Amino acid sequence: MDDRVPRVPEQKRPGSLREPVTLRFDVLGPVRARRGDEPLATGSPQQRALLAALLLREGRTATAAELIDALWGEESPSQALAAVRTYASRLRKVLDPGVLVSESGGYAVRGLGEGSLDLAVAQEWAAEAEKAKATGALGRARELLNRALGLWDGEALAGVPGPYAEAQRVRLEEWRLGLLESRLDMDLEQGCHAEAVSELTALTAAYPLRERLRELLMLALYRSGRQAEALAVYADTRRLLAEELGVDPRAGLRELQQRILQADPDLAEPSAPQTEPSAAAVRPAQLPATVPDFTGRSSFVAELSKVLAGASGDGDDSGDGGRVMAVSALAGIGGVGKTTLAVHVAHQARPAFPDGQLYVDLQGAGSRSAEPETVLGAFLRALGTADSAIPDTLEERAALYRSMLDGRRVLVLLDNAKDAAQVRPLLPGTEGCAALVTSRVRMVDLAGAHLVDLDVMSPEEALALFTKIVGAERVASERKAALDVVAACGFLPLAIRIAASRLAARRTWTVSVLAAKLADERRRLDELQAGDLAVKATFELGYGQLEPAQARAFRLLGLADGPDMSLAAAAAVLDLPPEETEDLLESLVDTSLLESAAPGRYRFHDLVRLYARACAERDESWPGERGAAMSRVLDFYLATAAGVYAIERPGDRTVTHLEPTSYTGLAFTDRTEALDWLFLEAQCLLACARQQTTGNGLRRAVDLLWAAKDLAESGANAKQYETAAAALRDAAQEAGDVRAESRARTALSNGHLAAGRYAEADDEARRAIELATTADDATPISWAATDRGIIALSQGRYEEAEEFLTTARDGYRADGNRPGEASALCNLSRLYERMNRPPDAVTLAQQGVEIFQQLGLSLRLANGRYALGVALIRAGRFPEGLAQLTDALEMFGSNRQRLWEGTTHFRIAQLHLTDQRPAQAAQHAEQALAIGFIGGDLIRGSVLTVLGKSLDALGQTDRARACWHEALQLLERSGVPEAAEVRHLLTPLDAS
Repeated sequence: MDDRVPRVPEQKRPGSLREPVTLRFDVLGPVRARRGDEPLATGSPQQRALLAALLLREGRTATAAELIDALWGEESPSQALAAVRTYASRLRKVLDPGVLVSESGGYAVRGLGEGSLDLAVAQEWAAEAEKAKATGALGRARELLNRALGLWDGEALAGVPGPYAEAQRVRLEEWRLGLLESRLDMDLEQGCHAEAVSELTALTAAYPLRERLRELLMLALYRSGRQAEALAVYADTRRLLAEELGVDPRAGLRELQQRILQADPDLAEPSAPQTEPSAAAVRPAQLPATVPDFTGRSSFVAELSKVLAGASGDGDDSGDGGRVMAVSALAGIGGVGKTTLAVHVAHQARPAFPDGQLYVDLQGAGSRSAEPETVLGAFLRALGTADSAIPDTLEERAALYRSMLDGRRVLVLLDNAKDAAQVRPLLPGTEGCAALVTSRVRMVDLAGAHLVDLDVMSPEEALALFTKIVGAERVASERKAALDVVAACGFLPLAIRIAASRLAARRTWTVSVLAAKLADERRRLDELQAGDLAVKATFELGYGQLEPAQARAFRLLGLADGPDMSLAAAAAVLDLPPEETEDLLESLVDTSLLESAAPGRYRFHDLVRLYARACAERDESWPGERGAAMSRVLDFYLATAAGVYAIERPGDRTVTHLEPTSYTGLAFTDRTEALDWLFLEAQCLLACARQQTTGNGLRRAVDLLWAAKDLAESGANAKQYETAAAALRDAAQEAGDVRAESRARTALSNGHLAAGRYAEADDEARRAIELATTADDATPISWAATDRGIIALSQGRYEEAEEFLTTARDGYRADGNRPGEASALCNLSRLYERMNRPPDAVTLAQQGVEIFQQLGLSLRLANGRYALGVALIRAGRFPEGLAQLTDALEMFGSNRQRLWEGTTHFRIAQLHLTDQRPAQAAQHAEQALAIGFIGGDLIRGSVLTVLGKSLDALGQTDRARACWHEALQLLERSGVPEAAEVRHLLTPLDAS
């Protein structure tokens, strides 16, 4: 610790606290005293100055002369000594007996409990952080420093007069900045550069001459791919130091500039990546649990372990000590134990891969295998990458993924792959890493892979596995019957496990009983058959022993797409009460035909799902049962989503125009609980909608997208939403259903608009209006007219925008849809704000907000406050506008609308810039860039323009120029008039 920081030895480590603390004192902010939660009166500023001086004396006695000098310096009043005694007397009455003591003509604070002084707590946490950092535990060190910094409540010793307090303020502020710089340095060491840019931008504006902060900002920008801005920071710093102090930047800053100019590869990643096991986000440990009864496979375990050892450098007998990037691909029929073997080997190899283990089920045997782009996004998050830093394209994600693994030793387990094309983007690219791949097919086209063909178990291994599950005592007495059982299972591990588990769960059965049941060849196929037949025979064993109700549940549950299924959705599929449904599902879990993904959620292995569907086609006595089951679950999702929509938007009549449902959904009274359901079920709900491209569910599936439009607007599930909408649009067009096509195009337009794809959104909305007019369906007209109006507004076509938005308003009014009308009023307000009609804009926005408030809306009220804030700012009423935007920001956050959060940050940045607060403007603009926003590249160009103006006002002209150059490219590509303004801003800078 810095010895300039005042120490308080009597304060003991907070973590060792045993007795309740009665008195607590704060000096890292206003000087305060509390007894428990009760604040104590500390008196006048001079009396608080006396208390602060005693608290900071480390328990030592301060003489009267020292206290007088601390409070007044050389200008002490004639009655200073009497005043000091009075202050001490008053404090003694307030504090506990024996705390403020008199001795040797002075005073001291003694006997404080552990953790009583915030400064002492901060010192302890900072000391622990230093120790953690020294051991390489950067995650723990960052946490401790954040806790220490969180104890500050504004300026230390705020409002306390006197020279001593002033000196301590300077010293404590310098210490705080040092802690902050240390924490930011560790942020960058752990790859959190994108998140650090916003904070560092604000700090460099507040402390422009602090070179360490400038250095950290340059590094953060460079690692965020913003090299031009990083160099611009250096240019701004050099100019500022020359103008203010007449000096050059220090050597460290100059060296960093040169390394950036030279694209030093060592700058591209942290120099000391985190190694402590506690930081799961940076050191993933995603391997599924290995089975406790793993049996046999010793030759395969040895073979795969040797390959992995070559990747880690262990066991390398080549003499050169080199390492390779090892890939092993296990192939075999379903149920042969590929995943079990791979997980077991991966767990054994964990010590050789200390930087983590990644795992994914690629669902290659299903109808919709996992997209490499989606998998890479999950892997990057597990490796510590923030959502805002994850690129959009597959190629960029793969490149970033390989970069993050460079120099690390990570094992990647890619389970259940479809083919080599799916696997290639997911492979590490450097030595020291390794990949284990399992698949139903041999990946002969996966270059450099060590191929392993996994066959069925030997009879000895199969019997050993059966014995471990059933118990040695039961098998020993019926060895021949046990051999008959494993032989009937085709020596497939999954089949053996299913059979043995059923036997273990039925204590009244003997092994011979099970063997007799398996003797019927109609229930199994010879494992020598090719392809899936052997897998099907294995599953037939368990399926054939199910009770009729269990078998029906197994067949019907396999019909639905989606990663898993909730208990409520399963009850809809089966048309049974939840309690009875749960009993059936749990019994299927016991047979291993179904998995329990989480409490109340169930999933099939993909091969088992395919088998269940085959059973449904083969065994359902009533041909319409499959369609009825899917119709019920569609009804369930639509009814529940419509209920969520109604809770979110009281008074919105859209739900009355949705297709009727025969099966009821869940009912919510709490909006948070309702939103939780919607976002948790997003993938299942959208998969269900996408399945309904044929039959009588098409219209309900389209309306399900309408009811779940929050999924598109939040940005969280936008891609899946758009994919489902496009599929339903095409299906409706093929079926000639103009009503369904119109509504599907409206949903698709909404998705395109949120992503800033204005041309595609306008085309879909235009066609939706035409089709809705033909179908005499008024609701899509209002929705699509709103989208077209917003697009025209964004492109400066104000007359068209007014026409479309007025059409939307009139349509909502005619329908009695007051929330829709309020939204239209707010959109018209935004139009009039752009047309420089601020009084009209404010009036319309206020009318919209009043309607939202009357209806008790939350999310829509956030949109209303956003519109009102923008209008008030245009009217020059900045404080009122900021208040509205701040409220909107909080509401968007609570409603999980991150894109709207980012958009609101952008508007707040504009306000601060207009009101000549460039530091705050830059901070909000950076937050908008980190979060994202409605409007895609067009709005990004506008955000960068505002950020550039803010930086220019702060004297950081080179970084401003970098922002404006990027903004100009985006705005010119969007074809908007704002590009001319950016050209004008750049002209004098580029000329110089």
